[in-house]
Amino acid sequence: MTGEEIILEARNITKTYPGTIALDDVTFKVRKGKVNVLIGENGAGKSTLMKIVAGVEVPTEGKIFINGEEVLYTTPSEALEHGVGMIHQELNLFPNMNIAENIYMTREIKKNPVSINHKKQIEEAKKYLDRLQLFIEPTTLVKDLRAGQQQIVEICKVLSQKSKIIIMDEPTSSLSQGEVSILFNIINDLTKSGVTIIYISHRLEEIMTIGDYITILRDGHFIAEEEVKNIDIPWIIAKMTNNNKVHRIESNRVPGEEILRVEHLSLPKNGGGYILKDVSFVLHRNEILGIYGLRGAGRTELLECLIGAQPNMEGEIYLEGKKVVSKTIAGRIKDGFSLIPEDRKNLGILANLSIEKNMTISNLERFTRKTIVSNKEEDLAVKEMVRNLQIKLASTKNLITSLSGGNQQKVIIGKSLLTNVKVLLMDEPTRGIDVGAKHDVFTICNKLAGEGFAVIFVSSEMQEILAVPDRTIVLSGGKLNGEFSCKDVTQEKLVKASALDLNASE
Repeated sequence: MTGEEIILEARNITKTYPGTIALDDVTFKVRKGKVNVLIGENGAGKSTLMKIVAGVEVPTEGKIFINGEEVLYTTPSEALEHGVGMIHQELNLFPNMNIAENIYMTREIKKNPVSINHKKQIEEAKKYLDRLQLFIEPTTLVKDLRAGQQQIVEICKVLSQKSKIIIMDEPTSSLSQGEVSILFNIINDLTKSGVTIIYISHRLEEIMTIGDYITILRDGHFIAEEEVKNIDIPWIIAKMTNNNKVHRIESNRVPGEEILRVEHLSLPKNGGGYILKDVSFVLHRNEILGIYGLRGAGRTELLECLIGAQPNMEGEIYLEGKKVVSKTIAGRIKDGFSLIPEDRKNLGILANLSIEKNMTISNLERFTRKTIVSNKEEDLAVKEMVRNLQIKLASTKNLITSLSGGNQQKVIIGKSLLTNVKVLLMDEPTRGIDVGAKHDVFTICNKLAGEGFAVIFVSSEMQEILAVPDRTIVLSGGKLNGEFSCKDVTQEKLVKASALDLNASE
């Protein structure tokens, strides 16, 4: 490692949340005027570390040094005062305001203490837009821009802040190949002028093109740092995965006949482009199909298309050989689809209702006799489901919020099973639950598949994908970019398939 000047050092950073250590004694060195790549699997701690560096989060332990001096800041605005700006992957723009107004939001150019100099803001904004070769009038409303154009506006905003250290979190995720080339030219210009870039990306080929130094995190720990010129992609994958052996949950299931066929499914983006593009796959009875991909790959959107939550989807869905024509969530539930949503708190439970009512609410018709719900039948069905899923509770009449996260998740699964479910869609079903509850969910998945259900299991946790599904498809940039049986899948294959830069072929 050469003796480049260290402009920022996050030293011995630890960050703990209730029940979780997100970062454990991590030291991250950032070299001045270089592209410093930070990489790791989902959950490695990259975003947490960058939030600390950018002032969004405060470390539990550890210190930040800039130019060798310790700095203390607790907000993004304080970080900006020290020259640290961040371009988030999730765009932070106001759609009903124009480009210039977005760029100078909270830093308006004033004529006087009470009025904004809109003309000057437009002139200055145009300079940044021209620099990034986005030749659009600064008075254009952000809502009228394509996703890639909005990303460029975000970059303009950070450049206008005169940041000396710019964090770029997946900055090319919404850009076309032409826009990526422009961004890379801008990065080269910035580093030549002394600006330092911290660059987060899962696109390995992209890292090898733009990066100067690379730091790898795994499971909240620092693993390695090296000059990019001294490494290759297999080295990166080996450090990210550690070639870990995963204990697979064994079963004697044999997949049955085809139950679900998806052909050429696409989901258009607002403003142009696609979230999902030409995705086709099949699912069999007695089978768990895994879906893996990085953030923004389109995993959740794919399940939303299947459950009827994306009415603009294109393509064909066949269930038991018949074309699915229903367009609503209620219609899809009647068809035989059921979704365990990723956001359990906001989309999975009704916090003001009992455990019993949460479990039966999706199929009250089953318990209704002449417009009246049979409390006896409802009670018997719920208690049987509680026994089958081994839900730990005092009474089914208690509020669902009285349960642990893992038991709440079991209730949501029970709710699905009380419908006419044929295809169970599970979106990050173990998120926010403890290790014991995770094992219970895995066991339930296997049990259901063994009883003839078909399960789609979405996870961003590589270890879960290696342990649970019978077969896995990988999404990258909204496209299907790999399919592996449980016997053939490896960490290396998942990393390669999910990290491939598909924009290069567009």
